[in-house]
Amino acid sequence: MQTPNRGIRHDVQVSSDVSDQATGPSGEPTGRDATAPTLVAPSLDDPVVNAASDALGGPLGTRALRPRWGAPGAVKMVARVLILLTLLTLGLGVAQRSPCYNTAWNGTGKQQYNHLCYSDVPYMFYGRGFDTGLTPYRTTDVANGDYGLEYPVVTGATMETASLLAHQFGSSTPDQVRWFYNITTWFLIAFSIVCVLAVIGLAGRRPWDAAMFALAPGLFLTGTINWDLIAVALASVGMLAWARGKPVVAGIALGLGSATKLYPIFLLIPLLVLCWRAGRMRQWSTTTAAAVVTWFAVNAPVMIFAYHGWKYFFTFNSNRPIDLGSPWFAIRHWWNWEPPNKNIVIIALVLAGWLGVALLGLMARRRPRFAQLAFLTIAVFVLLNKVYSPQYVLWLVPLAALARPRWRDFLVWQLCEVGYYLAVWYYLVWQAGPSNGNTRGLPDTFYVWAIVLHIAGTVFLMVQVVRDVLDPRRDPVRADGIDDDPAGGVLADSPDVWAWSQPRSHRALHGTVTEPELASA
Repeated sequence: MQTPNRGIRHDVQVSSDVSDQATGPSGEPTGRDATAPTLVAPSLDDPVVNAASDALGGPLGTRALRPRWGAPGAVKMVARVLILLTLLTLGLGVAQRSPCYNTAWNGTGKQQYNHLCYSDVPYMFYGRGFDTGLTPYRTTDVANGDYGLEYPVVTGATMETASLLAHQFGSSTPDQVRWFYNITTWFLIAFSIVCVLAVIGLAGRRPWDAAMFALAPGLFLTGTINWDLIAVALASVGMLAWARGKPVVAGIALGLGSATKLYPIFLLIPLLVLCWRAGRMRQWSTTTAAAVVTWFAVNAPVMIFAYHGWKYFFTFNSNRPIDLGSPWFAIRHWWNWEPPNKNIVIIALVLAGWLGVALLGLMARRRPRFAQLAFLTIAVFVLLNKVYSPQYVLWLVPLAALARPRWRDFLVWQLCEVGYYLAVWYYLVWQAGPSNGNTRGLPDTFYVWAIVLHIAGTVFLMVQVVRDVLDPRRDPVRADGIDDDPAGGVLADSPDVWAWSQPRSHRALHGTVTEPELASA
């Protein structure tokens, strides 16, 4: 009798997903949905999941039923599981903030830093006049430090909605603060579900890759710090609409996203590069026009009736000094120097970084996937900005899950972010000093090294994505030769009409003849 081998490592198989059914006379598989590729099984595809599966009985068997892509209900079970995991992750994050919640974020001794339960949400209620009924953008209270609301209009509308409800449900200011946080959290949970569903849709045959968002330590730690999840969800919906061939809807979602947080509009940059290379500029122009019109439509009422309040978002960010988390903070600490005209210098460096991403997209022998260039574009902005708030990691999590769906690399990056999250709060404890009755915390030197850790983790993941772009055989999405770009929409399987890496004769043969926009010219 053969005994089971308990310690044997299961080899990861990069599944070709070609049906092993009997073939007909033409050599094509026969039977139900024979030509449709199957969904990718994580335990057969990812080494980390493969190793972890031993705790649950091992990886998926070779004869196990594997649903085929496009079959009715093929992704519904995955969606249900990942929605539950997203709710669990955010729920644990909310529970982790209970020490601050119990005191309505008004505890002594820098409680919100000691217990790692800080959130901008209650402080906006106290500090931007929502507790006294001020209307965002239209009224301020300079005497109490309220110079205006430094957020775009969709975020401001979300705050005002939560504030109105909090005043209805709460009988005292502490109760209203808790209600304000609760209602905001419900909004954020709803948008997190939208986000995970969008990532599932963007992942194509790899819906389980969205588990990287659902289980991300960054989501657990920072999901309810600020209103970023709304913008993250809208950006993901915009990408999904693009993938479904709906450029107008994509533009509307990106326009709404950039009216919530600025960054979603930057996704038009990688799209420009890829559409230029594929000769799909008509679709890009449609998306861009829809985004611009949507952004103006949402902003116009506030611009007209409360211009100075509306402008404060731009004034605040322009005047904002170099702050926590940025490489400039570390440079200033080590060398006591910061760039003159820092806004111009930082904008120039971000543009230079984006130029590098564009050149990569144009010079790679095979056109990069949308998610790959999108991740690199947003990562450049995050790394070089004047400030890095802990919740900015949420901007990158869905893009990372799509750009580099490998758990090892994802967890390395996320562990670096966890290290930074712990460091920034204990650094603020240290900054409070003995005058606040607290001698604990993280000194400046150690905090600066935590900034380096955050930068190193992000750069590490960027390098992995760049390597995949340069060698698509490393790319988990393209390695089996079946998928080109699940999030690409009209770009998927589209021939190049312009790329530096190909001779002109190749472009003419494989691009311009078949491209409908150019053929009709």
